[in-house]
Amino acid sequence: MSGHDRTPVPGRHFRVELIDGNGRALDLGCCEVVFPPLAAHAEAQASVAEEHLLLRRATGGDELLHTWWSKACRGRAPARRSVRVTLLAPDLEHAVMRWRFRNARPASLHYSPLNANESTLVFETLAVAFDGVEIDSAG
Repeated sequence: MSGHDRTPVPGRHFRVELIDGNGRALDLGCCEVVFPPLAAHAEAQASVAEEHLLLRRATGGDELLHTWWSKACRGRAPARRSVRVTLLAPDLEHAVMRWRFRNARPASLHYSPLNANESTLVFETLAVAFDGVEIDSAG
């Protein structure tokens, strides 16, 4: 996309990656991202300190989020991780915006209800605490 294109972009095409301390990116396969309020300065940040980035995906065989959360519960989670959210253009190849959440760490893990009367997917939601965010326009 050119820097002059101001066509609104739908929020349905995105990628969420967990970046480890070596710069390796692991695709989390999220189906929903809920951004917290992002404060403009340190004083305002203190008032939203309890807000978290929410990463939601259908539960499957991948245990990446559960393992990261479980290690954090035992005080053994790697300290230097980032979560990168990339909004993609409709062509699914070009990035429109990127958010990089620095020093990301699991705060809580939640599963959707199990209900024998419905045939819905089970979703897992990881609440992620972070120290800061960088937002880049990729256009």
